[in-house]
This record gives sequence, structure tokens and C-alpha cells, in this order.
Amino acid sequence: MQTDLRGRDLISTQDWSKEEIETLLDVAWDLKRRRALGEPHVLLRDKVLALLFFFTSTRTRISFEAGMAQLGGHAQFIDSTTTQISHGDTAKEIGEIVGRYTDGIAIRQCDWGIGNAYINAVAEASRVPVLNMQCEVYHPFQILADLMTIQEKFGRDLRGKTINISWAYASSYQKPISVPQSLVLLMSRFGMNVRLTRPPEYQLMPDIIEQAKENTAKHGGSFEILDDFEAGFTGADILYPKSWGSWLTTEDDEESAEIGAKYQDWITDDRRMALANDDAIYMHCLPADRNIEVTDSVIDGPQSVVYDEAENRLHVQKAAMALTMR
Repeated sequence: MQTDLRGRDLISTQDWSKEEIETLLDVAWDLKRRRALGEPHVLLRDKVLALLFFFTSTRTRISFEAGMAQLGGHAQFIDSTTTQISHGDTAKEIGEIVGRYTDGIAIRQCDWGIGNAYINAVAEASRVPVLNMQCEVYHPFQILADLMTIQEKFGRDLRGKTINISWAYASSYQKPISVPQSLVLLMSRFGMNVRLTRPPEYQLMPDIIEQAKENTAKHGGSFEILDDFEAGFTGADILYPKSWGSWLTTEDDEESAEIGAKYQDWITDDRRMALANDDAIYMHCLPADRNIEVTDSVIDGPQSVVYDEAENRLHVQKAAMALTMR
């Protein structure tokens, strides 16, 4: 266990060692146990976390605000469109000034080619830890919650388990690629057999793929890329099909919609779930496009763990805040 993570940024799970991630999970399980027993855990009394949102949110905002309250601190919601941030405050100024007002800064900025650079620029200027609530490259807290959930279902040793991280059709909008990218990066550090299943137009960033392959070489397991939706399900233990945008093919929304329309049959239904192992679980970061990405019978069915997964956002975020903001 690592005992000194005070002041550390968490922008990508790649920035933390495997041992440090396991420390965070140990703390998350302890905090989850304490909440279940009604035991106080006021570890951040009088601490303030600034929550800076450039994109709307449901689970992320609610879980961070609830988590800070449960830890005895205060979460300060900041909307970029209703502050001077939208009129000229720079990333350096936000890091310098907000970092002097608060004890931590959490940011959600998913604009393509902008978000990750912005968060890193704030972190460079800030004297307090910066937490990435999602950018266009990474979504670390979602994926830490995913890992926690998988370990709750299958045990801490995940070597030999197969996870299918698959694209799925959705009609709503061109979603970020940060969830599948963060999944291949973290799951490849735990000895799993990682499958990335996607149509050819829905690639991930080449450097992310290379890092996933390096993780696999170091930690065991396997990494493969498939373009057959049903092949990805076959014999899998963890199924994580979700939509993401064809950002590396086109940034144009209309062209992206035309590409996606070719793959409307990439929907998770009971027949596809039956291709997986009997004890396989279905995961999704939510919100899902119901009966487009996934049928109601699957997402509301006995193999779905989406609500456990959503709950665990609270616990891993509290762990990260408690470890970095002390």
C-alpha cells in the first residue's frame, strides 16, 4: 500500500502505478463499508473541492458533491458558461487562482483536441491536486469504478478473465472515446484478456493502443482488436458495449451519423448475451440509448451490473479525494 498520495493529480490512471491504484481501491472498499455501516468518515473537514464543468453531467456531479459532503467537506459547482471562464479566464489563471481558494480542482472538459490539454495546463499552474472528471482522452474515475465492480463480481485476481470492450450503435450524439480508451489502458494492467471490438471507422488513438499492448506485455493477459460484433461476445466474462464517436475518421457530426447508420445492428440483446459465458456481466457507464445501444431486457436483466457500477463512482472518487486532498 502507498501511504503518501497527498497532492497528486489524477488525470489518467496511467499516471499512477498499479500499486497506487490498488491503494485507492483498498480505501474505496473501506469507505464503502463505512457508509454501509453508517460509520462517520469525516476525513476532509473544512476542505473545498472546485467542480468545474464545461459539459453537463448527472452521475459525475452528484457523486462528487455527495462524496465531498460525506467526507465532511464542500463541493463548489462552477459552470464555465456562467462565469468569466467563458469570457477569457485562462487555464493558468484558473490553476493559480482557484488553486489558492480551494483544496482541489476537478474538471470535466471533453472538447476534441482541447479538454485534456486544458486540464493539464490547469494542473501545471495549480498548487492543489487536479482531478479529471472526464476529457476527450481519459475518463479515469468511471474506469476505476468499473474495475472495482469487476473485482467485486469476480475477485481481486482477474488474470484470465476476458473483457469485451465494444462499440455499439447510438443515435444521440458523437460521444467521446475516453471510456473505451481508459478501459483498454486499465484492464490491460490486471492480466485480463482485453478485446477491443469496433467497426473500422471507430478506432482509438494509436498511442493508447500501444500503451495497452505495453501493459499487456508487462502484466500478462492478451490484447486483440476485432471488427465482428458477435465474435466479441463469444466466451467473454465482462461485456462493455457502448457507443463512441468516429473522431479519428471525421469530426463532422453529419458524416459521423452516416457512418454510424451502417452499424445499427450493433445492439446488445439477449441473443448476443447468450454467446458469452453463463456468469458474464453486462456493464455500461450510462446513460445508454435504450433499445438502440442495448435492449431493456439486458440492461434491466440479471446480468446487468450498471447500478452497482454507478454506485462505485462515489466510492472511488471519495478514495481519491481522501488520499490526495488531506
